[in-house]
Amino acid sequence: MVSRSFVLWLHGLGDSGPANEPIRTFFSSPEFKLTKWFFPSAPHSPVSCNYGTVMPSWYDIYEIPVTAESPKDEDGVLKAVQNVHAMIDKEVANGISPQHIFVCGFSQGGALTLASVLLYPRTLGGGAIFSGWVPFNSSIIARISPEAKKTPILWSHGMADRTVLFEAGQAGPPFLEQAGMSCEFKAYPNVGHSITNEELLHLESWIKARLKSSS
Repeated sequence: MVSRSFVLWLHGLGDSGPANEPIRTFFSSPEFKLTKWFFPSAPHSPVSCNYGTVMPSWYDIYEIPVTAESPKDEDGVLKAVQNVHAMIDKEVANGISPQHIFVCGFSQGGALTLASVLLYPRTLGGGAIFSGWVPFNSSIIARISPEAKKTPILWSHGMADRTVLFEAGQAGPPFLEQAGMSCEFKAYPNVGHSITNEELLHLESWIKARLKSSS
């Protein structure tokens, strides 16, 4: 029996939810027959790395390229996390099991995905980060619940990324290890700051495996 599931996709800086909707065409397996997809758009706000230009942004980014050491807008991230949690809570209230809820995101949306699943009080089906980074300092680790630590994480990053440097992605697994979590980290040679069909096909099989094991 196919269970109801929910996939939330968080776009990158300056992008929009609707522009990312074609992603769902990669998920054609029967397991996704009852999947609800949601592609929200970030609010418009001034972005420091773009000289204060107003654009769709989940929180502020101070510099591009993003490195492992880039300064972080933690307050902005935590506010954005509350919005994501409200989207998840709405689906849980509609009867979808948290273990069938997947948060995925690219770039700034990937960093927000990480923050959202780590700070959600329950175990989710999974969090998938593409070309993202760790958007807060290790002091946040004390706020990660034992339930959240069981949420599986998939982290994919292009090795030729000049916007969010590969080293910013590579800082993810040690950060998670410090929090007592593990993740599947996939490096894609010759891939820049973009999401490839190969990454999406892997995401499909990764989510499918988790839907099967929890149903």
